[in-house]
Amino acid sequence: MKRAALRTRLVAALLIMLTLICLVIGFFTHTILRTTTLGQLDAELQDATNRAVNFRDGSDRIRTDDDDPLYAPGQASGTLTVRVSSGLVASSGVLDSTTGERVSLTADDLEELTKEADTASPQDAELSVGEYRVLAKEDHHGGFIIVGLPTASAKQTLRTFDRSIIIVATSGILVTGVIGWLIIRRSLRPLERVSSVATSVADSVSDLSSEKEHAPITQRVDARDAQPGTEVGNVGSALNNLLDNVDQALTVRQRSEQQMRNFAADASHELRTPLAAVRGYSELIRATEHLSEDGEKSIQRVLDQSDRMSALVENLLLLARLDQGQKPKEEPVDLSILVAESVQDQRIASADHQWKMQLPESSVTVRGDRQQLAQVLSNLLSNARKHTPEGSEVIASLRIATDRAHAELSVQDNGPGITPEFLPYIFKRFARADKARSGTDGTTGLGLPIVKAIVEAHGGTIVAASRPGHTEFVVRLPLAVPPQPDRAPSYSA
Repeated sequence: MKRAALRTRLVAALLIMLTLICLVIGFFTHTILRTTTLGQLDAELQDATNRAVNFRDGSDRIRTDDDDPLYAPGQASGTLTVRVSSGLVASSGVLDSTTGERVSLTADDLEELTKEADTASPQDAELSVGEYRVLAKEDHHGGFIIVGLPTASAKQTLRTFDRSIIIVATSGILVTGVIGWLIIRRSLRPLERVSSVATSVADSVSDLSSEKEHAPITQRVDARDAQPGTEVGNVGSALNNLLDNVDQALTVRQRSEQQMRNFAADASHELRTPLAAVRGYSELIRATEHLSEDGEKSIQRVLDQSDRMSALVENLLLLARLDQGQKPKEEPVDLSILVAESVQDQRIASADHQWKMQLPESSVTVRGDRQQLAQVLSNLLSNARKHTPEGSEVIASLRIATDRAHAELSVQDNGPGITPEFLPYIFKRFARADKARSGTDGTTGLGLPIVKAIVEAHGGTIVAASRPGHTEFVVRLPLAVPPQPDRAPSYSA
């Protein structure tokens, strides 16, 4: 019931209440009818008993022991009488309900009747001739007479009533369920339309935290479903107000982000020239002037920082261009060669790590910008180097995905891992890793965002998974040509 639709719950509640009402009405009606029927039967039994006790023959004399009360005038068919005199059964019998002839009672019946005889109130007795309502009354000779009437007719009336009430109640419940379902369904259609609008908006704006450009939210609840004053109208009106506010907030945020992108692009472009001038003049001073040892160190420091600043500016400029939708070049790129070259560069630059490759025997070709894809590999490998201690193992592997339409490039290490709290923000710009993966090299927090932007610009995806002792980044890129038949990958230490 908790997970069922609202209309189902409403119909179920309606039917449950109606069923309870029918049960209560049926129970009390059955009780009243039973009491009335038994009361009428007891009244008839009292009259039959009086006729049997006051029975006289044709000479108007008081009856003697030879008279049988079963033949008293007015006794109905099915009447039972037992006359007991001096502790012995003087006469007994039943008027057959079909023929009206006298039928004798069995010894067990007589024993049951004499044992249950009660002159105070009628009693129920189960006999061989059927179920009876019996009453005992003293006669004029010191004995007593037991008179009984069959209960079959009264019970048949109750059974007929019970069947009728069950049929009528069941039919009423079914008809009410169908009509109620139709009425509730019609009444809830405005709410379904409101829900449809909310679902459509949720599908179109699935991730508000995404840095991608959002289209304006044009869906609104229809005016007929957004009139305040009714429950559905209040919900529809509130949803329209919410959508207006969200759309305005997204528009303002998008405008602000666009301004920041434009500023980053303009600033990065403008900073390239002064940085080049700083580096040029620094190298000129170093070449033409005689500097002390401290001066040489200072000039080298200026050159190092200008290089770092230039790299940061280039990264910001690349991100700004990718954000503006600039498409990468379309050329065949052999990822196998790219992986081999990138790993070899890292071996030379950082011999204190263990660098390994796992490459397929056949080439894996994608279409894209070779320089940008090389930057993806370089950033992932250098990221593994910076955030793992010396002696750590870094493995770059390349394979064909199971769908045979993508290449999967993986970079994994056995370092300390990324904390679960930081992992969801690993691709956010200027995000910094925790101390466990900070390493000794300074980072700008742009390496992985650039990787993600380049991969997505090439129509691919990147995911990260990490636990202590194992961190892996997997890049999926569309293949440029169908893959060759499967071959075992080659391994290079």
